[in-house]
Amino acid sequence: MTLHEMTHPAKPAGKYVPTALRHLETKTTGDPLPTRIAIIGNYLPRECGIATFTTDLCTALVSEFGSERLFAIPVNDPGSNYDYPEEVRLEIEQDDLASYERAADFLNFNGNDLVCLQHEYGIYGGSAGSHILTLLRKLKMPLVTTLHTVLRNPDTDQRAVLEEIARLSDRLVVMSELAAELLRDVYAFPVENIDVIPHGVPEMPFVDPNYFKDRFGTEGKSVLLTFGLLSPNKGIENVIRALPVILARHPNVVYLVSGVTHPHIRRREGERYREELTALAEQLGVASQLIFNNRFVSTEELMEHVGAADIYVTPYRHEAQVVSGTLAIALGAGKAIISTPYWHARELLANGRGVIVPFDDPESIAKAVLSLLENDAERHAMRKRAYLHSRETIWPKTARAYMATFQHARFERSLRPRPAPLDGLALNAPVDLPELNIAHMQNMTDDTGMLQHAIFTVPNSREGYTTDDNARALIVSTLLNETGGFTYFDESLTLSRRYLAFLWLAFDSDTGRFRNFLGYGRKWQEDIGSEDSHGRALWSLGTVLGRSQDDGLRGAAGRLFEAALPAALAFTSPRAWGFSILGMQAYLDWFPGDRAVQGARNTLANRLLAIYEQSCTETWQWFEKSLAYSNARLSQALILAGWKSENRKMIATGIESLEWLLAAQHQDDEQIFVPIGSNGFFTEGKEKARFDQQPVEACATISACLETYRLTHERRWLERAQQIFRWFLGKNDLQIPLYDAATGGCKDGLHPDRVNENQGAESTLSFLMALLELREEKVTNVNQLHQEMSVSL
Repeated sequence: MTLHEMTHPAKPAGKYVPTALRHLETKTTGDPLPTRIAIIGNYLPRECGIATFTTDLCTALVSEFGSERLFAIPVNDPGSNYDYPEEVRLEIEQDDLASYERAADFLNFNGNDLVCLQHEYGIYGGSAGSHILTLLRKLKMPLVTTLHTVLRNPDTDQRAVLEEIARLSDRLVVMSELAAELLRDVYAFPVENIDVIPHGVPEMPFVDPNYFKDRFGTEGKSVLLTFGLLSPNKGIENVIRALPVILARHPNVVYLVSGVTHPHIRRREGERYREELTALAEQLGVASQLIFNNRFVSTEELMEHVGAADIYVTPYRHEAQVVSGTLAIALGAGKAIISTPYWHARELLANGRGVIVPFDDPESIAKAVLSLLENDAERHAMRKRAYLHSRETIWPKTARAYMATFQHARFERSLRPRPAPLDGLALNAPVDLPELNIAHMQNMTDDTGMLQHAIFTVPNSREGYTTDDNARALIVSTLLNETGGFTYFDESLTLSRRYLAFLWLAFDSDTGRFRNFLGYGRKWQEDIGSEDSHGRALWSLGTVLGRSQDDGLRGAAGRLFEAALPAALAFTSPRAWGFSILGMQAYLDWFPGDRAVQGARNTLANRLLAIYEQSCTETWQWFEKSLAYSNARLSQALILAGWKSENRKMIATGIESLEWLLAAQHQDDEQIFVPIGSNGFFTEGKEKARFDQQPVEACATISACLETYRLTHERRWLERAQQIFRWFLGKNDLQIPLYDAATGGCKDGLHPDRVNENQGAESTLSFLMALLELREEKVTNVNQLHQEMSVSL
C-alpha cells in the first residue's frame, strides 16, 4: 500500500449521513442564555479523560460567557478525596445512591435552568451506571447529555440505561457522525434531537516540533508520541514491536509514552502493563529509545508534549470507540498521525488528515512511520490539513456551540414541557377549594402598603411598592371582608384601610393621575404611572364603593374615585379601559343612577367594541393583533358593560372573544389550562409563547368565566372557571402546585422546567382573588339550591 492509499482510504459504501442531523453553528441563538448551568461529570484533579473534558468545557464556557452562570458537580470514585477548584459546588459519591438524590434536590432548589450531563457508563454507580437515572428523573430543568460512549452491541443493562437517559434528555450531544448514526440505527433515537459537536481542542500555534524538544531532552531526534491513560487496550506494545524496523533506518527515533496507568487498572493490577512494556522493549533491544513519562500532565504540559512530536500514534486495539480526546488534541496541534481504524479515527483522519493502519499490526505501523519520516512534503501537507480542519473545533467555538445547544434545549422545553408525575385532581372532578389563608398577604404588607416582590417567601424590600399591587390588594381585602366570614372581618378592614391609604398617597391631584412605583424609602420613582395602574386603582376604588359596608372606607374611596375618573377617558390602553370599566360598573352597582359614570363606562366599552371589530378576522377573534397580559379582562369588561347597559352586541362580542381566548389557552385537545406565556406572548401569524405562565392570567380568565356564568346561567362557564383554578393546584404543564398551603402564598409562575419559587404580591393576590370569587359563587349556588328546595316543599 502506498502512502497516498494509507492517507486517503476508500470511503465505506452506502455510508449514512443523517440529513436531519443538526450541526450547530458556533454562535449562540437569539434566545436568552441560561443563567445557572450545572455540569455533571468527572472533574480535575481526578485522573481520567472525562475529567479533563469536563474541566476544559467548563473553562471554555466561563471564558466565553462568564463564571457566574456555571458550576460543576463531579463524581468521586470509591475511596477518593479530591481537592477540587472553587467552581465545584457539590460532589456525588459514585456508589452512594442517596448522594444522587441529594444532588437532584440541590439542583432543583437552587433554581438552575439547565443541567449538562457527561455520560460514560463506568463513572456512575449501579449496573451500567444506572444510579445516575435517580438524579435525572427528579430534575425539573432541561437536560443536555453528552454521550462519550455509544455502543453498537450494548448489553441489556447498557441499552436500558442509555434509552432512559435519552428519554429524559432534551438534547443529546455526540462528537462524531458515526455516534449519531448509531443512535439512529441501533437505538432508534430521532436525529432531530441529536447535535454533533466535535471534541474541543486547545488553541495551539502551528509550530515546528523542534521548538519543544529540548524540554524532553530529545533535540535532534524524531519523536513518536502516544499520550493518555495507559491500559492494555491501547496497543502500545505494537508500536514497541515496530521500533526495531524503524530504528534500523532511522536510529535517531525515540518513542515517548506520556501518561499514568488508568486508575481502575492500577487498582486491580498495579503497574503490570507498564512493566510488561518495559520488558518487551528490553527484549527487543529498544529500551534506550523508549521514554515513559509516568505522570498525569496538565493542559499546559500536554501542549508541550504534543508540540514536540513529529508523529502521533494511536495504536488502539478495538474499533468501538466513538471519540478519542487525545486524537482530537493531536489533530488540533497539526500533527502527522498514524492510527488504527477505530471509529473516531476513521472519521477524523479521512481525506488525508492521517494514516490508517490495521489493528495489532506492528509491520504496518513501521511502514507508515518510515513513509512519513522519509517524505517531508507529504508529512507537512498532512499536518496542515489536520490543523486547518480542526480550527472549527477549538474550545471557544466548542463552548459557543454548547451554549447554542443549551439555548435550543430550553426553547424546546418551553414548547414541550415535561410534566412530573401527579396523583389526584382528576380533570373533571369538582374542585375542592382550599381554606382561606391570608398569612402571606399579611407577611407582604407593612405600614406603607403591600410590597411587590418576594425572595421565596421573604418580602423583598429593595423592590418597593406599586399602585398596581396595592389596588389588587384592596380588591382582595374588600372581597375578604364581604365573603371571608367573621374570622377575617377585622383583619380585612385593617388591610383595606392601609391599601386605600396607599392609593391616596399615590394620587397626584395636580395631574389627576396615580403614580405607580414607590421606593422602600417612600420616594416615588416617576411623576405619572402607567395607564394600566390608574385603571386598576379605579377598579379597586369602585369595588370598595360597590361592596364594602364600611362607611369610612366608602367615603374615602368615593372622593378619590371622583378625582381619578376623568383621566380614564383620555387613555389609549385597552387594558386600562377594561380595568376602568370594571371599577365603574362596581361603582354603578352601588349608585346606578350616576349618568356621568354610565356615560364614561359606555364610552370605554364602545372603544373596546370598535377595536375588536377592526381587529377581528375569521381566525383571529380578538381586540388586538396580539395576546399579551390580563387578556380575559377585556372580554370580561365588555360582557359586563353589555349586560348592565343591555347591549346585546357587546355581550355577544365579549363571549365570542372569551370563547376564542379559552381555545387559545388550551393546547390542542388538552384539558389543561395553558395561559399565554410572557416570553413572547402571541402575535397573529406567529408562534404562541407557552412560558412563562403567570397566575394573573389564570385569575383574569376565571373572573371572566364567572362573569359569563352569572349572566347566562350556563353551567359550562362555572365548570371552566373551576377547571382553570386547578392550574393553581397542580393541573398545569409541569403538574406542580403553585399555591403554597403552608404560607398562603402563590408562586410567581411556571418556567419551562420549574416553578418560580418566589411568592410575590401579584401572584398571591391573583390566587386569593380567584379563590374568593369561586367561594362566593359556591355560596350563591348553595343559597339558590336552598331557596329552590324551600319553594318545592
